[in-house]
Amino acid sequence: MSSRLKKHLLILAGSLALILGIIGVVLPVLPTTPFLLLASYCYMRSSKRLYDWLMNHKILGPYLYDYITYRGVRRKARTAALSMLWLTLSISMILVDHFHIRLLLVFIGVAVSIHLFTLKTIESEQPAD
Repeated sequence: MSSRLKKHLLILAGSLALILGIIGVVLPVLPTTPFLLLASYCYMRSSKRLYDWLMNHKILGPYLYDYITYRGVRRKARTAALSMLWLTLSISMILVDHFHIRLLLVFIGVAVSIHLFTLKTIESEQPAD
C-alpha cells in the first residue's frame, strides 16, 4: 500500500471515528472515548494539522489530553458524562418496550459508570500538568 493511500485511509478512518465519537456524546450506546482516541491515533499517523486541531479543540482537546496523559477525567466532565448517560438511557428505557433491551441498557450504563469512576479524578482547580 502506498504511503499516500495509507495517509488518506487513516484520515478517513479518523474522521469516521470522530463523527461516531461526537454522536456518542448524545447516544449512550456509542462509546465516545474509544472513538475519539481512535480518531487521535489515526490523525497522529496521517495529518499533523488534523491531530493538532483535535488535540487543541475547545471541548474535545482537554478531555483527550487528560485521558491520554493521566488516564483521568476532570470531576466536571465525569459529572456531565454520567448525567447525560443516565438521562438518555432513562429516556430510552421509557420508550423501549422490550425487557431484554432495557436490561442491556442498564448493563451498558453500569459498565460505563464503573469505567468513569475507575479513572483518576483531576480536580478542576489544579492544572492538568
